[in-house]
Amino acid sequence: MLTYAQVQNKPGILKSLTGLSKSEFETLLPSFEAAWADYIQRQFIDQARNRRYGGGRKPHLITTTDKLLFILFYFRQYPTQAVQGFLFGIGQPQAHEWVHRLTQVLNQALGYEQQLPARNPHKLEAVLKGCPGLEFIIDGTERPINRPKDRAVQREYYSGKKKTHTVNNNIISHRGGKVVYLSDTYEGTVHDKLICDLEGYEFPAGSKLWQDRGYQGYRPAGVVTLQPKKKPKGGELTEADKERNQEISRERVEIEHQINGIKRSRIVSHRLRSRTEHYADDVMETACGLHNYRLAHRQSKRLKVS
Repeated sequence: MLTYAQVQNKPGILKSLTGLSKSEFETLLPSFEAAWADYIQRQFIDQARNRRYGGGRKPHLITTTDKLLFILFYFRQYPTQAVQGFLFGIGQPQAHEWVHRLTQVLNQALGYEQQLPARNPHKLEAVLKGCPGLEFIIDGTERPINRPKDRAVQREYYSGKKKTHTVNNNIISHRGGKVVYLSDTYEGTVHDKLICDLEGYEFPAGSKLWQDRGYQGYRPAGVVTLQPKKKPKGGELTEADKERNQEISRERVEIEHQINGIKRSRIVSHRLRSRTEHYADDVMETACGLHNYRLAHRQSKRLKVS
């Protein structure tokens, strides 16, 4: 059975299993413990129960360190629940329950750490006003899912770009900073720009927004947008246009690094097997929070060294 005690003195193994260094793991632990205590209070102690909380058979995941290891391992490696249960000494049904329970707890812990991206498009402008420099990058990212059983639903989730069934999100990051906004999760047929139109983003006046060709025609009011120029139909770009496109691409590649950081959690890069309602959205938010947490922790560490 895999436990934190087995790997706490093996930092390389711990990082490979969870995506976090030992210091990052242990810094997150107090917030995770607080979130777990809140979960127990809400779900068990505050509920009318015939048997007090803690009675009955003892769970295998006793310590909060093992619980945090369990859910971080699941996000980072994304094994089947049967394999997850085997590694942690429980059955697949129990693994399923713990995965969904601890996903909520991990998300809340990252909220305590103030690392979750904003989700409400109506409050986006207020959130972005707090970012120094007012320079942002927007991009979309698709994730594969299992093919829906219903044929009509299959068409909604089929992505012509990925040639498979997907879900789609828009991500807005602050230049040199973290992911500040994550859109709702949409069907694979919904285009990146259409998500912008549906959610009605508003940016602070004077903002600068870097975007790719997928946002052709997207021009938020009061914002300077920088986007590579498309090759005209039947024509060619000038050398000046090509150089300008390269300059823009060099600047906005930062968000590709952000997305790669988010997708270090393989649960959002591999095909999502779960059909639980809203789970595709929940795990993306948590994966963004984990990426922001790692980024903030490592930036803080560099500042202390300098």
